[in-house]
Amino acid sequence: MLATRLLAPLAAAVFIAQALGCAPSFAASSDDALVARGEYVARLGDCGACHTAKSGKFMAGGLAFETPGGTVFSTNITPDPKTGIGSYTLEQFDRAVRRGVAADGHHLYPAMPYPSFAKTTDEDIKALYAYFMKGVTPVEQANKPDEMHFPFNIRASMYFWNLLFLDKKPFTPDPAKDAQWNRGAYIVEGLGHCGTCHTPRGLAMQEKAYGDDSPSYLAGSTLSPWRAISLRNLTSEDDIVELLKTGANKHSMAFGPMTEVIHHSTQYFTDDDLRAMAKYLVSLAPAGAKPPETAAVDEKELWGTRGGLGYVQFCSSCHHAGGLGAPRIFPALAGNPAFLSDDPTSVLNIVLAGGGSAETKARDHVFHMPAFAPLGDEELAEILTFARKSWGNSASAVTAAQVAAMRKKLALPPPAPKSNETPRFADLLGEPDSGKLVFGAQLMMDTVKLLPKNVGNAMNCASCHINGGTVAKASPFFGVVSLFPMMNKRAGKIITIEDRLNGCFQRSEAGSPLAVDSKEMQAMVAFMAWMKGDKGPDGKIVGRGTGKVPRTLKPDPVHGEKLYKAECAVCHGKDGEGAKNAAGDWLFPPLWGDKSYNIGAGIARTYTAANFIKANMPIAHVKNFPQDQGGLSDQDAVDIAEFFSHQPRPDFPPKVNDWPNGGKPSDARY
Repeated sequence: MLATRLLAPLAAAVFIAQALGCAPSFAASSDDALVARGEYVARLGDCGACHTAKSGKFMAGGLAFETPGGTVFSTNITPDPKTGIGSYTLEQFDRAVRRGVAADGHHLYPAMPYPSFAKTTDEDIKALYAYFMKGVTPVEQANKPDEMHFPFNIRASMYFWNLLFLDKKPFTPDPAKDAQWNRGAYIVEGLGHCGTCHTPRGLAMQEKAYGDDSPSYLAGSTLSPWRAISLRNLTSEDDIVELLKTGANKHSMAFGPMTEVIHHSTQYFTDDDLRAMAKYLVSLAPAGAKPPETAAVDEKELWGTRGGLGYVQFCSSCHHAGGLGAPRIFPALAGNPAFLSDDPTSVLNIVLAGGGSAETKARDHVFHMPAFAPLGDEELAEILTFARKSWGNSASAVTAAQVAAMRKKLALPPPAPKSNETPRFADLLGEPDSGKLVFGAQLMMDTVKLLPKNVGNAMNCASCHINGGTVAKASPFFGVVSLFPMMNKRAGKIITIEDRLNGCFQRSEAGSPLAVDSKEMQAMVAFMAWMKGDKGPDGKIVGRGTGKVPRTLKPDPVHGEKLYKAECAVCHGKDGEGAKNAAGDWLFPPLWGDKSYNIGAGIARTYTAANFIKANMPIAHVKNFPQDQGGLSDQDAVDIAEFFSHQPRPDFPPKVNDWPNGGKPSDARY
């Protein structure tokens, strides 16, 4: 019945078949309570996820599973009598679920995890049958024939596989354990079929163990192109429950196929069952090394290596310099078992192809990891190696060959050619004045920490100039220096690049100006000049500024407030207060209040803010490189901007000197 999404390799165990066993005798029943119970049992078994094709009808099958032996398609398990299981007797249904034999006698491939379902009790099978016969809508849809090649297409060989590996005994409670532990064991080992993905496999692709009596059970397994981590080193019941219910906890976030398990299955489990599963998992004997203790970032490695600088540019906006991420939003990389697996399969997959978090009732806001396939194989290897060896991590290095192999496996395009519009921080190390340039980049990224006397709020330069000014339409620094000196209408005079930077310090960062001859100012200007590339004052600067939304759009702040709560508050706070991590460092800047930009900042104006929002916010919203930003309509951007730009924020007394020659924009707050 249930074809597990990760079980493609099981079909490689194909010199196998199923011995026909004697089915137990059942009395028929279809009362409402039994159907409801059966629906819950189906959730425990995650039946719908595998037997519902994308955009297909519920339980009607047709979902393809690519395997080493060919393609297996899930079957129609609706109660349609012609193409589904509507003509199955209870005994035939039981034989299919717990023995892997269809009503006509053909053997199922163990992509359907019947070796785990064999532990299911008679009572749950009876309830499950009632649900499928009375609670699922019949769909007439013919099954797709499997496309297995020789010798995998010989189903009769499954007989011998089952003789060797199928244990037909139902779950037997351990009398030495309490009822809660036994309930957890029943779900994890049986209907939950956690071992299907998390237990290593033998030569015949069988799970090496189906219960906690073996140290191999749930010790982690690679089901290409994913690595399922060991579940034998878990220590917190609360964290397990939260992850299975919401898709994230304060330490980590589900990714890849596990997001589907949570979306379709575990989020619907009762709290009692989740707690029982957690108790059982925590009780398992540890396998392998414990996760490392988290340590502070090595600043020399962060700012003095190609991998560290690549991480700063492309990863730190979400995972942050300390590798701790943002709890329940972006996962930590420090001490993260999935990230630190000796087998980097999952890491390479998610970095190259991207992915999204689980969508649950508790967390309907899906966060995306961008697909970093446009970056080169060597630079991705440098970044991943840095991260896997920082903050106390001690995982193996990642090679460019490994990145290239995963790129090929996922059929992704080759890296995008480097261009002047996407300069790399890592290349700073090859410049004659690299120390000065790297310091300039560091000041842009860590302005609050490095210039506390000049920054009066929580805003770094990179709060607006995303990824240190290297993202098109995110106020990038491409070619900007070549435009100065320039006429500035707000100042009513020609200004220098130093004047422009000090304007940001006084307005956007609500602070005080830097001395023009200070080493900090000189480093920042040098960094921006390096970013200029070969652009002259008359050259076209691709991606300059933040784009434009039509000023003819009429703002709707009421709608903007609703959108803010739905799309922005998760990072910036329901009252615009921003967010800090446990160490007190800012994760996301405030959008209003005492620690936000003042009324004299350009982004305090509705349409300037809307331009930025349209091109760049919310991050992790849609799957765009490099930061999954954007995705809102022009009108939505204007509405959100009108709402938060008009919230209370610090004053800027020198505003009385702005636009001395006229031309003040209509959306200025003063």
